Amino acid sequence: MTETADARLKRMKMRSWRRGTKEMDLVLGPWADAHLEALSPAQLDEYELLLEENDQDLMAFIFGQARPAPAIAPLLDQITLFARDRLRKV
Repeated sequence: MTETADARLKRMKMRSWRRGTKEMDLVLGPWADAHLEALSPAQLDEYELLLEENDQDLMAFIFGQARPAPAIAPLLDQITLFARDRLRKV
């Protein structure tokens, strides 16, 4: 059985908000709410790859302590900028 586009977006949003660490919930959840629906199918595939990463690695990528895989680097850059902009507004 194939997943509908709507079901995929709902699943991805849930995975963004329920990561395992609160820090990543607060980075990925708001970004997913604001941007997932506008992503192309190829970008959604990239985001799926990003969601497969563990939280500790994602945090290291965001803080510039490690380099992400090229397949997720452009999307992760967007997410990092979004998170930094949100923090500046607080």
